Amino acid sequence: MTGCQRIRAVLEGRAPDRVPVMLHNLLMAVDEAGLTHRRFREDPREIARAFIESVERYGHDGVVVDVDTATLAGAVGVPVDLPEDETARCRGPLLADLAEVESLKPVDLAASWRVRNWLEAARRVKEHLSEAVFVRGNCDQAPFSLASMIRGPAAWMLDLADPAREPGVRRLLDYCTEAACQFVELMAATGVDMVSSGDSPAGPEMISPAMYRRFALPYERRVAERARRCGRPWLVHVCGNTNLILDDLPQCGADAVELDHKTDAGRAERACRGRVVFCGNLDPVGVLQRGSPELVRRKTRELLDLFADNPRLILNAGCAIPAGTPPANLRALVAAARGE
Repeated sequence: MTGCQRIRAVLEGRAPDRVPVMLHNLLMAVDEAGLTHRRFREDPREIARAFIESVERYGHDGVVVDVDTATLAGAVGVPVDLPEDETARCRGPLLADLAEVESLKPVDLAASWRVRNWLEAARRVKEHLSEAVFVRGNCDQAPFSLASMIRGPAAWMLDLADPAREPGVRRLLDYCTEAACQFVELMAATGVDMVSSGDSPAGPEMISPAMYRRFALPYERRVAERARRCGRPWLVHVCGNTNLILDDLPQCGADAVELDHKTDAGRAERACRGRVVFCGNLDPVGVLQRGSPELVRRKTRELLDLFADNPRLILNAGCAIPAGTPPANLRALVAAARGE
């Protein structure tokens, strides 16, 4: 089987010849390609080169084409810093008051040069790798996460806690859903095999399970439906310990969930079984960056054992793999997945 065939089998609930590996290794890819983040983000040819060379270096089955976590926010007007050698970051909210949601400009992601670069890079990666490697085009933020960036995390939490603000909260989430769905449509048109979005602050370490069900889950469903209409599977990433919403996550409509190492993989396997693919969830720092190759092999085998009779597993770190992670550790992960 090729990498594409393995991951497609997993998404369809069929057993692959071996468990596939899909690395979320943006930071490593940039570093190992000898690029600054500025040069990387400004040239889609360099973005594509970094990810293609990474696949050639480690031999994983799937690649995540990612640029940063602030492109979508910047495209809708959030102030963003673009450091020379760090990923882009939001430097403040767009809306000082929730009432300002009425003044937001219509979403037009195609007008953003950063969005266009990301899309062009994804197209180049898929064109180059063809059917040999599965390409996941990340689409930055899901609606709840984007709303947090537009309002600022602290203000957003206060908005959610005040019933009087719920109409404004809903209007902002509708706006963010349109932005997230636009990105999904544009990314699907590049030819990638899968699309994905991050809803990092939607987990129980930031909001209650009841708030997740009320303010994140319904909007994730709308993004999943848009991806489905585009003919692409959709993956959602949630940070932190998600144990308290494991029964809810399969209801968001995603084809796969990518969860942090803080989530109990055994509980996740039981909750996801027969419903959704589990992607993860090796510790990117404690195991992959700071561990030994033997520790990586052991932790990988533990995950493989948990899913021994469940084909719905894609091996990955639970979150972005840091720059400076020893190459030997990624090779150990891939080798363990191959049974070597």
